[in-house]
Amino acid sequence: MAWCLTMSASFFGSLEAMKYDSYHLVDFGEGRKLERFGDHLLIRPCPAAENVQPAYPPAWPAAEASFHRRIGSNGRWQGSLDTETSWIIRLSQLQLELKLTPFGHVGLFPEHTQHWNWLARCLELGRSKTSPPANILNLFAYTGASTLAAAAAGAMVTHVDGARNIVKWARRNAELSKLGQAPVRWIAEDVRKFVARELRRGSRYDGLIVDPPSYGRGPRGQLWKLDEHLPDLLAHCHQLIEPSPRLLLISCHSSGWDATRLRSLVREAMPSLDPNQIDAREVRLASEHGAELSAGHAVRWPSE
Repeated sequence: MAWCLTMSASFFGSLEAMKYDSYHLVDFGEGRKLERFGDHLLIRPCPAAENVQPAYPPAWPAAEASFHRRIGSNGRWQGSLDTETSWIIRLSQLQLELKLTPFGHVGLFPEHTQHWNWLARCLELGRSKTSPPANILNLFAYTGASTLAAAAAGAMVTHVDGARNIVKWARRNAELSKLGQAPVRWIAEDVRKFVARELRRGSRYDGLIVDPPSYGRGPRGQLWKLDEHLPDLLAHCHQLIEPSPRLLLISCHSSGWDATRLRSLVREAMPSLDPNQIDAREVRLASEHGAELSAGHAVRWPSE
C-alpha cells in the first residue's frame, strides 16, 4: 500500500479546497526527477528513479537548474537560475519561500503535503469550544511547512530544528503565510538535547511530528545518525506524548527504512499505542504522466 500525492487535493476539510498547483512532478528517470516549483523547473538526483526511463524526454532541456552531487562535499547547481535567487510558491493557504541550497534541497518536501488533511482531521477530533488547542511537537521541522499546516488547523506547535538559519527561514514562511502571530514556539537546538530537557521538565504534548535525516549535526556539532539514534529518540518522545496522544507522524527518506521497519520501531518504542492503529506505508508522488515515484515511507497514528 502507499499514499500518493496527485496534483490536486482537498485541504483541511473545513478550509476551502484548492489545487496544489505550485508543485508538479513533471517526469523522472535515470536517477533524476524533473520538478516544477512555481515558475521554476529543476532537475534533482533521485535514487528511486534509477532503473526507469523518462516518460517525456523533450521536457528536460527546459530545466533552469540541475543539481549534481559531489563525493565529499555538498554538491553544486548548474544552469541559468542564480543560487542567490529566492521565490515564493503557494500551497493551499500557505506561502513558502524557496531557494537552491548546497544540499540539493529547495525548502520544501512536496510529499509531506499529503499528510496535511490527515493532520487537520486528527486535530479536529475531540476539539470543543472549551478545550484548549492541541499542543504539537515537530522535530527536525526544517522550513516549517508541516508546522504551519498544523498551526493553520488550530494547533499550538513547538518547532525544533538544529540549524538556526533554517528556523529563521521557517519564521519567514510563517510571516508569508500570515501565520506570524500563530502560537508557534521556534526553537533552534539539537533535537535530542531539547527532548531530554523537556523530559526533565515534565512537559507533555498532544501529538508528535518527526522527519529525521539520515545524518546530521546539531548547532554545536552534535552528531545524529538515524540508525543509531532514532530508536532512543522515539522512546523518549513516547514519554512526552503519554497518556493520550492525538496523533503521531514519522516520515523517513533513508535507504534501509521501509514501512515494515518503521512500524516495528514504533511498536517497540511506543508500546502504549494501539498497534492496530499504526498505519505504515510507502509515500509516492504522481507525475504529470501518471507514473508514481517512491518518496520514502511514513507512519501515521491513528490510522483512517
